[in-house]
Amino acid sequence: MQQRSDQASQPGTGGRANQRLRTRTAILRAASELMRDGRDVTMPEVARAALVSEATAYRYFPNLASLLREAMAGQWPTPAEALARVADVTDPVERVAAAAEHLARTVLVNQGAARAMIAATVTRPEDVPARPALRLGLIDHALAPVADTLDAAALEQLKRSLSVVISAEAVFTLTDLLRLDAQEAVAGVVRAATALTREALRPTS
Repeated sequence: MQQRSDQASQPGTGGRANQRLRTRTAILRAASELMRDGRDVTMPEVARAALVSEATAYRYFPNLASLLREAMAGQWPTPAEALARVADVTDPVERVAAAAEHLARTVLVNQGAARAMIAATVTRPEDVPARPALRLGLIDHALAPVADTLDAAALEQLKRSLSVVISAEAVFTLTDLLRLDAQEAVAGVVRAATALTREALRPTS
C-alpha cells in the first residue's frame, strides 16, 4: 500500500497523467467533431468545444496543423478502401477518375479542416509538420496497373501533374474563384485528372 501511495504522489504519474491524457483526448475529439460537422476549425473553436482554454490547447499542440494532422490520423480510408469500386479495373484512366472524385468529395465534406490545414502550412510551412498525403496514396494506387509498364520518368511526371489537380487547392479554385457548385467542382477535377492521364498514356508514333 505504501508503495502505491508513493507512486501516486510522484509528478507525472497516477491521476495527473490520466488527467493529461483525458485533456489531450478531449482536444482531439473536439477537433474531429468540428471536422465531421464541416465547420471552420480554429484553435479557439476547438478549445471551446473541448471545454479547455486556448492556452491549454496550445500546450498540447503547438499549432493547428499538428492538431489537425493527429486528429485526421486513422479517420480516412486507405487508398485500397477508397478505390474499392474500381479494384478489378485495370484502366488507369478510370481508376484516376475514381481517385479524383474521392479526393474532391472528401475535401468538400471536410472543408473546414482542409482550409485550415492549407492556411497553416502555406503561411508558415517551416513551423508545421507535413500535410497528410492523402492525394499521393490515391494517385499511386490508381496508377498501380501501369507502374511496371510506363517509363519511370513519365510515370513520375504524371504523378506530379496529377497531384496538382487531385487536390484541395484545385477544388477550392473551382468553388471559390470560379464559383462552381460542388458537383461542378468535382466534375472539373475529374475531367482535368483524366485528361492528364490520357495524354500521358497516349502512344507515341
